[in-house]
Amino acid sequence: MRREAIADFQVHELITKRWSPYLYGAREVAREDLCSLFEASRWAASSFNEQPWNYIIARRSETEEFEKLVSCLVDANQQWASQAPILVLCVARMNFSRNGKPNKTATHDLGLATANLCFEATARGLYVHQMAGILPSKAKQLFRIPDPFEPFTAMTIGYLGNPSQGSAEFASRDQGERTRKPLGEFTFGAEWQKPAEWL
Repeated sequence: MRREAIADFQVHELITKRWSPYLYGAREVAREDLCSLFEASRWAASSFNEQPWNYIIARRSETEEFEKLVSCLVDANQQWASQAPILVLCVARMNFSRNGKPNKTATHDLGLATANLCFEATARGLYVHQMAGILPSKAKQLFRIPDPFEPFTAMTIGYLGNPSQGSAEFASRDQGERTRKPLGEFTFGAEWQKPAEWL
């Protein structure tokens, strides 16, 4: 299946080829690839180099840990995410380790680190699907996540599955049209909601 985005302006193919599938194949992700994905996240930019991101990772082959992590997802996400070879809980430290003050960019920096991971995954023929539908309180309890750390999202990692062998509902989602807002709707010039002249 090929779902490369059609960009209005030239961008790197790692951006156009990245997308978030619901159906995954049974093929396992090699340890070397998994380590490289998180190495990519390690080198993301962050405010004061705080690096507030943390990840809890479970492989489907590790049944007990994987099922524990699956239970921290909302029901709708459990249905498809439980079929992925890798499941990850994304956590941010909400204050600075250097002085204990609130880190207002913690979630932004977690997003940057995870974006790095997504592009490294795409370069390796892997796919990542991020989701907000998690149960943060349950995750904190089951994994003994202390304050000031907060779970924010989860993601699956793996290789594409065969649409003919998966749920019709999720196969339909994977084959749906990819759309994005045009630049003029979110990039402004001197006035709010007034597109920049260079557009």
